[in-house]
Amino acid sequence: MAFLILVIGDLHIPDRAPDIPAKFKKLLSPGKIAQTLCLGNLTDRATYEYLRGIAPDLKLVRGRMDVEATALPLTQVVTHGAVRVGFLEGFTLVSDEPDVLLAEANRLDVDVLCWSGGTHRFECFEYMDKFFVNPGSATGAFTAADWVGDAGSGRGQDERGEVVPSFCLMDVQGISLTLYVYQLRKGENGTENVAVEKVTYTKPVEPTGAS
Repeated sequence: MAFLILVIGDLHIPDRAPDIPAKFKKLLSPGKIAQTLCLGNLTDRATYEYLRGIAPDLKLVRGRMDVEATALPLTQVVTHGAVRVGFLEGFTLVSDEPDVLLAEANRLDVDVLCWSGGTHRFECFEYMDKFFVNPGSATGAFTAADWVGDAGSGRGQDERGEVVPSFCLMDVQGISLTLYVYQLRKGENGTENVAVEKVTYTKPVEPTGAS
């Protein structure tokens, strides 16, 4: 049975969004997920209890809006198989440029770095043998740029200018990681459907010796 890891963040309930979409909740039923990595901005107790119900092994880091959760760490690292996964919200980083993220991954000594950076936009890429994942906002909460009226930023938005709700599941087997990306997209008639994308990453292995 796969050991699925939920990567989720930027919930902002109830300040910026009323709840996690019902179609996501249907997928996130208890018993399917072994561990949850929450990248901050949880902001309310009810959502914390909901995430605990999905997987009792809930690991949290502090986001910029978690002002009362001062005891939470800014970063955490978990190990699955041969893969080390680090995660953080990212508000302590000077930017989300690849070289900045790479430096943080090296500092934490991880193969995979999950961050959000307040973009509310799913993103993943491989860089210098590391894998970087931004799960986006699970609720489709508006961003700080939206709050100040920067509608032209387009970060995390679809063609309608709306934030696309998203979360990720990771399945690690040995040195291989499979990332499943779930996004709630609106069709032309306004109906919402969950789109799923799969991305794979394999940790490079150092040669054990000359042949």
